[in-house]
Amino acid sequence: MINNSFALGPEGWCSYDYHASVVADGTNVFILSTWRETGGVNDSGHVWTDHRRWSADTPEQPLSILPFIFYRNWIDAGPVDLTGAQVGLYLRGDGLVLDGAQCYFWVHAHGTRWHCTHQPLEITDGTWSAQPSRVDLVADEDLWHCSWSIDPADPARLHRVLSGAVSYGISLVGFSAEVRGRLSMDEFEIRSPD
Repeated sequence: MINNSFALGPEGWCSYDYHASVVADGTNVFILSTWRETGGVNDSGHVWTDHRRWSADTPEQPLSILPFIFYRNWIDAGPVDLTGAQVGLYLRGDGLVLDGAQCYFWVHAHGTRWHCTHQPLEITDGTWSAQPSRVDLVADEDLWHCSWSIDPADPARLHRVLSGAVSYGISLVGFSAEVRGRLSMDEFEIRSPD
């Protein structure tokens, strides 16, 4: 369904710098991930970002860092139905100080973001893991957390967001101090339900 192997470049993946967005008069600031041709899983291409490119998104509750973010319209693609799909990816930290943060997959649509909190993603330290982290995108709100909505009194329900996702990515949530260091990603995929 979706496959980012990073063989030829960053494939549109960015980091979100909320603080720079505030300074830029409300214009969102996205910083393209750095691509490396080698050094990924099986010495493949991969992308990385670090704390100089992200900042805590303070309207999110709890505060969230969005080190990897992807909007489908950046590649002229429309919303996608992720209901029941499975996400797989590799995440590697180098000098990454999480300060208690957990790593999650999130989806965004209809002005609302949901984090899949029932399956935190693994970030290995200084090496790639033997197997990818996997997350099942089950439309059960008890397994997710709604962190932000343009209308806090009436956020879009999870099933609606999953069925028409316009954006998705990786978040860091629950830190006691802002996360520092490098985070790399490789072999990102979303598989359709069987």
